[in-house]
Amino acid sequence: MTSTVQGHCDPAFAAVRDVFEENFAEGRELGASVTVYAGDRKVVDLWGGTADRRTGREWRADTPCFAFSCTKAVTAAAALLLAERGAYDVDGPVTAWWPEFGAAGKEGATAAHLLSHQAGLPAFARPVPAEEAADAAALAAELAAQEPEWTPGEAHGYHALTYGWLAGEIVRRLSGRTVGAFVRDEFARDLDLWIGAPDTVIDRAAKLTARRGDAPKQGGDSPRTVPDDDMLHRLAEAYFDPQSRMNRALNNPHPGKGGYNNPVVLRAGWPGAGMLTTAPALAGFYRDLVAGRILRPGTLREALRPRVAGPDRTMLLDSAFGLGFMRPSQTFFLPRPARETAFGHSGAGGSIGVGDPDARLAIAYLPNLMADMAAGDLRAYRLVEAAYGALS
Repeated sequence: MTSTVQGHCDPAFAAVRDVFEENFAEGRELGASVTVYAGDRKVVDLWGGTADRRTGREWRADTPCFAFSCTKAVTAAAALLLAERGAYDVDGPVTAWWPEFGAAGKEGATAAHLLSHQAGLPAFARPVPAEEAADAAALAAELAAQEPEWTPGEAHGYHALTYGWLAGEIVRRLSGRTVGAFVRDEFARDLDLWIGAPDTVIDRAAKLTARRGDAPKQGGDSPRTVPDDDMLHRLAEAYFDPQSRMNRALNNPHPGKGGYNNPVVLRAGWPGAGMLTTAPALAGFYRDLVAGRILRPGTLREALRPRVAGPDRTMLLDSAFGLGFMRPSQTFFLPRPARETAFGHSGAGGSIGVGDPDARLAIAYLPNLMADMAAGDLRAYRLVEAAYGALS
């Protein structure tokens, strides 16, 4: 088949290239990149397609792409590094370092609740425009004063955007730096990874594009834990209902004109969903995390211990979280060989980052053609499945 895919792929991981090329050939991609590390060896580094549908600009090896909630894993690593250094107690009260957070019945909240989506603050109580969301201190103060939707620690529900200003406040208060500055200073100086990007990076970033109505759906055999038609209907209803917790959590702050291509959002670097990065950089983050170069192995092991698992009050499906990292579940569905030891985070557009200390794998995939929420999106699943298949 004719392919727009460029880059390098170790012959042992040829199945990853096959899946990646098939996605382009069958119209599932506009532009994308995928990187796999086996230990410290980069065994897959592929990219292809169009970075900007409007201009026809090609996707290059160093094209950054918006990674949505893949950002959360990087923010969590920053917060956990401060805990490892003794700046705060993960299981201690938030009020020990953020006294104002104890308002409105949240005095029992712990840092672990902030990091594992148990804080009861999945959405802001009022509409927040993109311009205001650049002020991390102000948004954190607003959440500190807000009444929770459940008592912290009594349930969990995905804090799609507020997570960044809750977990990020750990970093801001205890390091005196924004999450983006802390991450670049401490463990991403040599990675093309920005939470708050300069204009020179924004100018060459891939432009996100909504899936066209005539684009093919995600064909092929679907894993059985993908939601059935009844659940997909319920998810769609919740997503489009402006009063539902899911809608309020996912769409406020609203990115404004241009959606998540809006430079206002990209410059601000929302710490829950504001990262621009490349697939090699995101995979490099997981490579370093798995290798113990960001957190000590014991710190990571404790962070991966599931703190919550089961029905998610925001997303309706089952989810599972350690301290900031997703564990395999309906909302982070991974192939069978990965389900015991893998961790990471997915992003709304279809992006994913995965690390596995036992398999010594690190995987990242970034597309600019947005996932079709109603039909499901299996592009990342198939790439991860092919990477694990190369180990067998």
